[in-house]
Amino acid sequence: MQRKKKVVVGMSGGVDSSVSALLLKQQGYEVIGLFMRNWENKDGTCTASQDYDDVVRVCNSIDVPYYTINFAQEYMETVFSHFIRELKLGYTPNPDILCNREIKFKVFFEKAMELGADYLATGHYAQTQNGQLLRSVDQDKDQTYFLYTLKKEILDKVLFPIGHLKKDQVRQIAKAHSLSTAEKKDSTGICFIGERKFRDFISEYIPYQEGRFETLSGKAVGSHQGTAFYTIGQRKGLRIGGPGEAWFVVDKDIARNVVYVEQGDDHPALYDTALTATEASWVSGAAPEGPFRCTSKIRYRQTDQECLIEKIEGDQLSVSFPHPQRAITPRQAIVFYDGPICLGGALISLR
Repeated sequence: MQRKKKVVVGMSGGVDSSVSALLLKQQGYEVIGLFMRNWENKDGTCTASQDYDDVVRVCNSIDVPYYTINFAQEYMETVFSHFIRELKLGYTPNPDILCNREIKFKVFFEKAMELGADYLATGHYAQTQNGQLLRSVDQDKDQTYFLYTLKKEILDKVLFPIGHLKKDQVRQIAKAHSLSTAEKKDSTGICFIGERKFRDFISEYIPYQEGRFETLSGKAVGSHQGTAFYTIGQRKGLRIGGPGEAWFVVDKDIARNVVYVEQGDDHPALYDTALTATEASWVSGAAPEGPFRCTSKIRYRQTDQECLIEKIEGDQLSVSFPHPQRAITPRQAIVFYDGPICLGGALISLR
C-alpha cells in the first residue's frame, strides 16, 4: 500500500487555514495542523489563545492531529527587532514580508520537514506551478506581494490549497462543513499590533521626540511627535491647521527630526517616475536580463503598473515608470510580475 503524502498545515485559527486543512484531508493527504505562537504579551491584546482554541475546534471537527510551536524568540530577533530598528531610521518597513521569509517559510518550514512532512501548506491566497509563484484566482485577496522572497526550491514543497478559490467560496466551504471559523472576521493590520493604534503601540518602543513639520521651502507649519510615526503620502493624524487643501507627508529628514509636508494630493513632491531598490530576490533564483519590461506594485493594494527594470547589478535595481508613481516609500517592497507570474521583488532604497 502506497504511503500517504504528509502535509503540515500552518494553522492560524482563521477560516483560510481551516479550509486549507479540510481540502487537503479530502484530497487524501495525511494532515497535521501546526499552530505558531510568534508573539507573547500579557495585556490581553494578543489573540493567540483564542486563535489556538479555534485551531483545536477545527482540527477536532475534521479529525486531524494538531500541535503548537513557539517561535516568539525567533520572531523577536528576526522580525520585530528589525521592524523597530527600521522605524528608528525613519523608514517604513513591512514586517509581513520578513515574517514569511524568516519565520513561516524558514524556521516553520524546517520544523515541518523535521516532522517528516512532504509538504508545508498555508492559507495564503497564491498558487504554484512548476516552481513558479502565481497570483491567486481572487485578485482582491492575492498575497503574492508578501511572498516574493520565496525561492523555487521552497515552493516545490509548498501547497496553497485555497489559491484557486475566491474568498466567498472559502467561507461557503467552511459553512458547508460546519467549521467554527466560517464566520470569523479576517485579521487586519500588523499581527503584533492587532486592534491597537499604531502610534500608541510603537511609542512603547520608540519614545516621542518632538520635531517640526516644515514645507519643502523651510516654513514651519506645526509640530510632530517623531519621524518614526509618519510615512510618505500620509494624510491622517498630521494635525496641521490653516486654510487650503489637506496636508500630506512628502519627505523626512531624520537627522533634523523634520517631517516635510505639502498641501494637495496632487503635489509634485508626492510623485516620481523612477526609483532604485536593493536586496532583490527572484523566485527562479536568477535575475532577468536587463533592461526588462514587466509590471510592478510598490504597495500591496496598488493595481499593476508598467515599469522598466533598466539596470540590474547584483541585488540592486534601477526602475523607471512611464506614469508617475505616488508616494514611493523607502524600505517598502516593489514586486514584479509577468502576467500571473510573480517574478520577485526588492526593497525600495531611493526615489
